[in-house]
Amino acid sequence: MCYGGDVGLHIGKTIWGMIKNKSAFPEDSDSLEDKVKFLGDSYVFGTNQYEDDLVAKKEIENINKKVFEYKAGVATDEDIEVSYKKGKEWSLALFHKMYQRLSTDFDYEVFESEVSYEGQKIVENNILNGVFEKSEGAVVFNGEKEGRKAGLHTRVFINSQGLPTYEAKELGLVFKKFVLSDWDESVVITANEQKDYYQVFLGALSEIDLEKTNKTKHFSHGMLRLTSGKMSSRRGNVVLAEDFLEEIKTEVMEKMKDSKKIEEHNETLKNDIAEKVAIGAIKYVILRQSTGKDVIYDSKSALSFEGDSGPYLQYSIARAKSVLRKAKEKDLKPIPSILRTHLSIEEVTVLEKMLYRFPEVVARAGEEYAPQLVTTYLIELASAFNSWYGTNVIVSDEIEAPYRVALTTAFVLVMQNGLQILAIPVPERM
Repeated sequence: MCYGGDVGLHIGKTIWGMIKNKSAFPEDSDSLEDKVKFLGDSYVFGTNQYEDDLVAKKEIENINKKVFEYKAGVATDEDIEVSYKKGKEWSLALFHKMYQRLSTDFDYEVFESEVSYEGQKIVENNILNGVFEKSEGAVVFNGEKEGRKAGLHTRVFINSQGLPTYEAKELGLVFKKFVLSDWDESVVITANEQKDYYQVFLGALSEIDLEKTNKTKHFSHGMLRLTSGKMSSRRGNVVLAEDFLEEIKTEVMEKMKDSKKIEEHNETLKNDIAEKVAIGAIKYVILRQSTGKDVIYDSKSALSFEGDSGPYLQYSIARAKSVLRKAKEKDLKPIPSILRTHLSIEEVTVLEKMLYRFPEVVARAGEEYAPQLVTTYLIELASAFNSWYGTNVIVSDEIEAPYRVALTTAFVLVMQNGLQILAIPVPERM
């Protein structure tokens, strides 16, 4: 499930910026990139003015309130309605484009506007019983209240303007989730900055519905940072995901020029390989990191075809697939059931031992919510295969050849399944 923010102060800031810069408002015929750039510029302008100009701040807060009313069915200014509709349409178009490129699929797409008022009602219905309390015109959860779990703090669930905050919307989301299906478990992933907030939220939820609380697990993640330093969107100093991916893809294309094998491929195939290698490099760098820590992206190591990298895994499976194509050409079929006593194989290889471990590694990674266990395993497996490959002639007339082909087939199957679990694309050739 993807949970998107289509109401809130960030929307108010963006719409304010769009209206103030109405003369530059994109036409329907303009490119999606130009439309989204206009959105980004509007957000940055609105954010800066909100902090620097008291009049602008008041206007933005008023727009924010009108957006909530509009989503509840109240008529609003035409400029606000058009800006809201177009802004959401353009933004989602770019998100969906990126989801498709990254092979990211969602069963459900839920927006804050769909759960805001449900969340607000839940908060209001739990004031008299003491879960929430009124404070200076707002409604808060007093985390420091006697008898509550240590380490919680006080947070606002309905602000002084009568609008639900993230916390209240989150309550609405939890109840909506369990209306959609009776989940065994709800795993929520947010940035590290929201870790303390989410603990307070779970504290409030536990006093409203303990069963849903017990079914909810929260994990937080760090930020992806470049070796050049921190990225920030407040002043517009941000690296766009699409630009970042294109830059990496360009680097891959440059590297490919050094490979005679790849240079023999047509442009369509080379573009497909570069796309998959770029995506694999980024995903691997993120997934090999333990949960909660920042990820530092270094292009040199991330795009290396040797060692601890996504491209190394992709290269290893592409090499194995090339061997299997040669075996097929020679009509050399894999025979996995051949008795080892009939072969000149005396010891079980490291590769065979590694292949045997795959199910237990995946099971443990699932139990511990630790994809890095799979990345580590696949690197060790690829290393074992490449060492074995270097000391064995796989396609030959030797009696061991069918078994070696079977072992190569097993490696491809396990590697393919492992990369699929990590959502890392598998090139057929490299």
